[in-house]
Formats: sequence, structure tokens, C-alpha cells
Amino acid sequence: MEATNQKQGRQRGFTLIELMVVVVILAVLAAIAVPRLMDRPDEARIVKAKQDISAISSALKLYKLDNYQYPTTDQGLQALVEKPQTEPEPKNWQAYMENLPDDPWGRPYLYLSPGEHKDFDLYTLGADGREGGEGMNATIGNWSDEQAQ
Repeated sequence: MEATNQKQGRQRGFTLIELMVVVVILAVLAAIAVPRLMDRPDEARIVKAKQDISAISSALKLYKLDNYQYPTTDQGLQALVEKPQTEPEPKNWQAYMENLPDDPWGRPYLYLSPGEHKDFDLYTLGADGREGGEGMNATIGNWSDEQAQ
């Protein structure tokens, strides 16, 4: 009977961090595989941007879980890679990403916290590097299913 109690005590589920790591790994694999499988490079770039935004958003959410708030706009996305030295200094910081990807057009992703659309806005301006636009030139962000598609 004691062995049964020990087995029940050892049972545990996955932690949130373990689940988030799996999600990030799947997103990275999809970002690598999808462009190679698709015949249309323009569509592949859009898919890669969406996957990058999803992976970075997951890392930002982990940052908030550990530090009770998102990095400020001034701290930027670099706070996911290096501990910020500016206020508010995170108390439980750890590396959330090894490095920050550039968008498919070679520019850094843009970040605002607090955001205009959500708690934080994470986006790319598309191929032309200007706000708005359509198709390849559309702004792709984390705030709208319509814009993130």
C-alpha cells in the first residue's frame, strides 16, 4: 500500500515552462521547414514573420510570469536575451531566447509596451518597411487575427 502512495505522489503534469519550450521549439521548426516546403517565397516570408511573432510573444509571456510585467519599450526585446540594466530591473530574470530573429526582410521586429492594441504590440512593417499596406507590404502584428494572417 505504501508503494501505491509513493507512485501517486510521484505523478506530475508538465509545467508551464516545459509546455512553452515545446511551443517555441515547434514554432522554430515550422519557421525553418515551411519556407523550404513552399514554392512561393513571398508567402513563406509572411508565414515566417507570424511564427517569429508567436515565438517572441511566448518568450515575452514567460518573462512576465517570472518578473510580473513585460519589458518596457526602452528595454525592448533585448530584455529576452540580456538582463536589462534599466528600471524596472527584473528580479527573476533568465535568458528567454538565445538570440532575437530579424524579420524576413532583414529588419528587427518592433515592440511597444504598453501597446496600442494589446498589453504589448509586437510587429513588423512588411516588405516595404512602412505602416499599413497590403499583401507583402502589410503590417503583421500580434494584435489582430486579420492582420496576422
